[in-house]
Amino acid sequence: MQREYFVDHSSALGRPMERLVFTADGGQGGLPVIVFPSSMGRFFEFEHFGMVEAVRDKVERGQIQLWCVDSVDSESWYAKEVPGRWRIARHIQYERYIVDELIPHIRWRTWRESVATLGCSFGGFHAISIALKHPDVITAALSMSGAFDIVTGMLRGYYDEDAYFTLPTHFLPNLGDGWQLDRMRRNTYVLATGHHDQCWDDNERLGRIMRDKGIPVRLDVWGEGTGHDWPWWKRMAQEYL
Repeated sequence: MQREYFVDHSSALGRPMERLVFTADGGQGGLPVIVFPSSMGRFFEFEHFGMVEAVRDKVERGQIQLWCVDSVDSESWYAKEVPGRWRIARHIQYERYIVDELIPHIRWRTWRESVATLGCSFGGFHAISIALKHPDVITAALSMSGAFDIVTGMLRGYYDEDAYFTLPTHFLPNLGDGWQLDRMRRNTYVLATGHHDQCWDDNERLGRIMRDKGIPVRLDVWGEGTGHDWPWWKRMAQEYL
């Protein structure tokens, strides 16, 4: 397995952004998967907690590539010192970094059109939110213990159009037939959670909304005491990637 470190300046964010990329030796082959860290996590988190090692065989066989990106959660959703409008605005800038800067680079490097997203906990929110907002760009998403109804706590009650279209449980119920919904119905979405996961209800709700819209979603609720932690997410990654 090949491990590469990169740091590039993001025009959208006005700051450098770091990432780790894991590919089969030679750097070719496999579906590119953008990996979002959990709450305020860093680009090295997926490796640090043994998640890369857990799916090493899939990387080495050229089934997937892992593009582990940095977050700006501490500057957006968790920036307690700034108003809600700035929090959501910073998140939109982060989204532009992913969609307008990183994904074109991934396509240029891999010669692949299809890109997937993945995340655990708050990273699961990022993975699903951006995938549903941009179904023409991201064709698959895996959330493990994702939290999806976050506006009240994260934005301190602030709400606007950007928040609405960032929260799947808000904009999906009102989404009419059109290109966006049509494209979602051709993509792949997995929501994995557990019986002892505090985000179980969020996943059930989002799964129900997606099914009502005819969006193909696999909602798996794991038993055996499954909770909100890395040992469970390792097993989920091995199952779904």
